[in-house]
Amino acid sequence: MTGQRVGVVLVSHSADVATSVAEMARALAAGGATAAVAAAGGTEDGRIGTSAELIKRAVRGVDDGAGVVVIADLGSAVLTVKALLEDKELPDGTRQADAPFLEGAVAAVVTASAGGDAAAVAAAAEEAYAYRKT
Repeated sequence: MTGQRVGVVLVSHSADVATSVAEMARALAAGGATAAVAAAGGTEDGRIGTSAELIKRAVRGVDDGAGVVVIADLGSAVLTVKALLEDKELPDGTRQADAPFLEGAVAAVVTASAGGDAAAVAAAAEEAYAYRKT
């Protein structure tokens, strides 16, 4: 690998939630080079909601050629990412992971930071559904 890492974008209805989860994932992946992580939360005018423009900007911001994995919280965030992918409005190599938001984000950032490819990063995020807390 040439030093490129898969980027991770976290899409939430809330800018605060997306930013906080991104911060936590970065902190838990610390110890070496950390993959690029971007938060795309809320609307462009600061309300609760989803913004296709914020998502596109975030994906482009973390895309260095190794791919981007997008994790969305729920509802319209998931549907907006899906529509952007279907309409080819996101860079090639971008994929959406079906993953729990917090646990999936941490697993994705840790795997991306370790140099995993986009398939491995998405798989790590999706495997987070199996994490047991009891």
